[in-house]
Amino acid sequence: MPTRPIWRGHLRLALVTCPVALHTVHRASGELRFHLINPETGNRVRMVTVDTETDEKLSRSDLVRGYEFEKDRYVILEDEDFEKARIESSSVMTIEKFVDTAEIEPVYYDASYYVAPDGEAGVDVYAVLRAALAETRKAALSRVVISRRERALVLMPMGAGMVVHTLHDKSEVNDPRALFEPAAGEKPDAEMVKLAKQLIERQVAPFEPADIEDRYEKRLREVIAAKLKGEGITPEPEGVPRRDNVVDLMAALKASLGRGAEAARVKPNSAATKEAPKTRAAARGGGRKRA
Repeated sequence: MPTRPIWRGHLRLALVTCPVALHTVHRASGELRFHLINPETGNRVRMVTVDTETDEKLSRSDLVRGYEFEKDRYVILEDEDFEKARIESSSVMTIEKFVDTAEIEPVYYDASYYVAPDGEAGVDVYAVLRAALAETRKAALSRVVISRRERALVLMPMGAGMVVHTLHDKSEVNDPRALFEPAAGEKPDAEMVKLAKQLIERQVAPFEPADIEDRYEKRLREVIAAKLKGEGITPEPEGVPRRDNVVDLMAALKASLGRGAEAARVKPNSAATKEAPKTRAAARGGGRKRA
C-alpha cells in the first residue's frame, strides 16, 4: 500500500524538472512500544501538559512555538512567520553537483526517503535521470526543507527508482581524529594483512536484509510472549571477550584460515565417500555392457 508523501515538489536538473514526492522508508509500526505503568494499579500513566509557572493544565492544540532569546523569555512564532521564511528548497529539489558515493563518509547519512514520480507528468524525465545515475555510478547532491528545516541530501538510484539520504551538517559530526590517533601511528605487518585479506575473501557473500535483523528485539518479543503464557525463559550466556586477553594475532589469523580450510576439505570428502560406491558400480556395469 503506497504511503502518504512527507514532501511534494519538483526535482530540477539544469532546465529540466519533474514532479516528485518523498515517502518514508522505515515503518515505525513494527517496533516494540512500551508505556509507563503504575505498578500498584497496573494502569497507564498519562502525561499532562501544564504551564511551568501557574501549573494550569493545557491542551496541546492551544500551544504555539516560541524561541528562547533570553533566559525564560520567548518570542512567539505563528504559522505565517514560518511561511515568510520559505526558500526555494521548500518546493524544489535542485541538483547542485554530482559526486562519487564512496566520497561521502557513512557517518554523514541520516534519514532515508524513497523518491517517486508524483503523477504521470515527468515520468520520462525521472526514468532518464535514474538511468544516468545508475550508469555513471554517481550520486546527486541537493537540498530540501523537511519539517521546517533545510536538509542537505544525496540522491542515488535504487532498483527501478531512486532514494535520498538526508545528510548531517559537518558541525553535527564529532571529529574522530583524536580517537583514531593511536591506530594512525601503527604500521600493520604485511604478512598479517595478507592473512586477514584471505579471511575476508573467504567470507565474501551477497548482502541480504536478513543479515541486519534486530536480534535483541526478536529475543525481547520471545520474552514478552513467554510472560503472556506464564512461562520462564532462560537468558543466553554472554560471550563477551576478556579485555585483558592478549592474543598472538599471527597465530590467530593462521588458525582461522586453517579452520576454514579444514571445513572446506571435509565437505567434498564426505560427498565423495557417499558417491564412490555408485561410481564404482556404474563403472563395472558400464564395462560389462561394452564387453
